[in-house]
Amino acid sequence: MFKWKSILLHLGLIAGLLLSIFPFYWLLVMATRTTSDIYSFPPKLWFGPHLLDNVSRVLSSIDFFGAFWNTLFVAAACTLLVLFFDSLAGFTFAKFQFPGKKWLFVLLLATMMAPAQLSLVPSFVIMAEFGWVGSYKALIIPGMVNAFGIFWIRQYAQESVPSELLDAGKIDGCGFFRLYWNISLPILRPALSFLAAFTFIGVWNDYLWPLIILNDESKFTLQVALSSLNGIYTTDYSMVIAGTLLAVIPLIVMFLFISKQFISDIAAGAIKS
Repeated sequence: MFKWKSILLHLGLIAGLLLSIFPFYWLLVMATRTTSDIYSFPPKLWFGPHLLDNVSRVLSSIDFFGAFWNTLFVAAACTLLVLFFDSLAGFTFAKFQFPGKKWLFVLLLATMMAPAQLSLVPSFVIMAEFGWVGSYKALIIPGMVNAFGIFWIRQYAQESVPSELLDAGKIDGCGFFRLYWNISLPILRPALSFLAAFTFIGVWNDYLWPLIILNDESKFTLQVALSSLNGIYTTDYSMVIAGTLLAVIPLIVMFLFISKQFISDIAAGAIKS
């Protein structure tokens, strides 16, 4: 009986894995085909010979590398700022008492319930008042703190950062920032690795806000630049899919690196405990 349960479990895991990787496989296949192949029936499930041609047409149609560096700069800046401010706030909520802490945290959770689209118009008005429309400041500064990151770090720090260790640090003369930087941050590394990947991928894939706020083509992010490949009347989907593939590859590389770091940090924490 146990053997059959194990077999069924592994079959379920394999099926889930295949379903998860199929969209990426389909993206690879379609990037190597022509638009007519994409519409053909039955669909072609193997790679074609047109990848280099599709990629060259993407590079000749948009400033791909310029948009790539723009996106990398914005995503890296937002990620670093989120890691600092969210970890600082989450650590404070988890390990310190201050007036209004409970209600501030409830208010923080309430902001997570509101759809992001509701804030687009007021956010644009604020950016216009600041004179930031068309600049990277409008992309980076509003995104340098997010409620989910504070909640995530707070939950992790509550369980992982021993209060006794912080008390020992206070006895040794550590101030707040030293307790945060030297004692808590090394313990929070697995949570920070996840938050870094979550934030970077979210900013990298963001389309709506950059589309609204940017008005200079030289500052376009990848998602906005790729959207210009869509024609008014007809669209060369093989070229669009090839551009999408080029935009996804850096995310995969980054995710593999951060996931490896995340697993190693978890393992290190398990050994220490």
